[in-house]
Amino acid sequence: MAQIFRYTRKLKNAQNILQNRPFSAVSFSSDAAAAFVSRGVGKGDAEASVAVGYSPTTKASSTVLSISHLTRNTINTRIPVSSFRFISIVSGSHAASMRNYSAKSDLPPHQEIGMPSLSPTMTEGNIARWLKKEGDKISPGEVLCEVETDKATVEMECMEEGYLAKIIKGDGAQNIKVGEVIAITVEEEQDIGEFKNYESSASSAPPAEAKAPSETITASSEKEPEPAKAPEPRVSQAEATPHSEDRIFSSPLARKLAEDNNVPLSSLKGTGPDGRIVKADVEDYLGNFFCLVTASRLLLSKQTIPHYYLTVDTCVDKLMQLRGELNALQEASGGKRISVNDLVIKAAALALQKVPQCNSSWMNDFIRQYHNVNINVAVQTDNGLFVPVIKDADKKGLSKIAEEVKNLAQKAKENTLKPEEYEGGTFTVSNLGGPFGIKQFCAIINPPQSCILAVGSAERKVIPGAGPGEFEFGSFIAVTLSCDHRVVDGAIGAEWLKAFKGYIENPTSMLL
Repeated sequence: MAQIFRYTRKLKNAQNILQNRPFSAVSFSSDAAAAFVSRGVGKGDAEASVAVGYSPTTKASSTVLSISHLTRNTINTRIPVSSFRFISIVSGSHAASMRNYSAKSDLPPHQEIGMPSLSPTMTEGNIARWLKKEGDKISPGEVLCEVETDKATVEMECMEEGYLAKIIKGDGAQNIKVGEVIAITVEEEQDIGEFKNYESSASSAPPAEAKAPSETITASSEKEPEPAKAPEPRVSQAEATPHSEDRIFSSPLARKLAEDNNVPLSSLKGTGPDGRIVKADVEDYLGNFFCLVTASRLLLSKQTIPHYYLTVDTCVDKLMQLRGELNALQEASGGKRISVNDLVIKAAALALQKVPQCNSSWMNDFIRQYHNVNINVAVQTDNGLFVPVIKDADKKGLSKIAEEVKNLAQKAKENTLKPEEYEGGTFTVSNLGGPFGIKQFCAIINPPQSCILAVGSAERKVIPGAGPGEFEFGSFIAVTLSCDHRVVDGAIGAEWLKAFKGYIENPTSMLL
């Protein structure tokens, strides 16, 4: 080793150096890092060099340092060879695809940010969302965007100071190859406007194949390094061998989705190339699976649970007035609008606090009464009926309930609910009034729960006025409570409905 090349955006001709001159990428241990610091190379220099490259396959904690022509103040640096793990000789043009400097004559100095390789198996990724917008100032350690890989969603952090001049790949961009340009950054704020109509050139994309594999040399403190055999190129299993009866071929996203939902791939029929199982195959299976599970559970419920039903009309005039006032505040603060169903959920949760016998389950040998009030909310989707759960609904404000209901309902429609987002409920609310205009209905209990509340639509009715011969109009909603007679006696069910009606007709009491 002779000199250390420090990678910095202040060096204007860095692109030419990286593209035209070979350099060595050295992975060294924490001992080597300490040795660098003790010999005048600051810790910040070593950390900054991570931008040049990094080996995700190295299990030990390591840092990659680029070595080229040396600066004068490091000419006498000597580090024990035993501190190094390996040395890879790679071409400058290959490394430059990681994070490029551009020196186009018609544009000010700028930097092209490529799609990072966030796992050993990653070849492409998706942009989930950008946390920074064009024109924002960026600093090291700040999160630029969220990247979806074949394994997970990962935050991509800034590595240098500057300004985000242009976003090439926006929110939701799919199948972006590793190294493909996703954004442009500049040093000076006044340069941002120059990239308004910027388009990434085809040359910025990573090459489809490397011309030659990297030469790998193992360093040893006892003998001279000897070249090892060049690694054979990796290919996917689907490309490596033809299909056989004992092997199942699937995409990484399909495997991940199947693992998360405990779906055996052997039970799926692939519709991808050559019978490969793709994400859509797993999603179709889950949709059908949930429909079958729902059907079997409801059949079991109706056959084994002794249902009975209690119906009451509740006046919602004050509830609608309070909802209007709260939504005005929500809109002013940028919060989610509160629906009638959100108020129903809150009233049901508080009524369960007053009458905890309805917050129970039949366990064959005993009755289990729950301390937490977790309300399932029935959501109809193209893939069937889902019941996401609002945990501890009695302890949450209306704004929080409204936000969670909307987020979970969206996940249900997208078929992305996690098990913990629909399991653990102690009571269910089903509303066919608001979305479908159903006046009144009786819902089937969702086992192992003992009660479910069916909510109908609002209807204007004539009611007696304050004086004799006087009449008024009021809006009423019919609600029906289905109860498991093994757990909830008729009087207990009636007591719960009385408490629920009290909260609906005097909604300000829910805010106390």
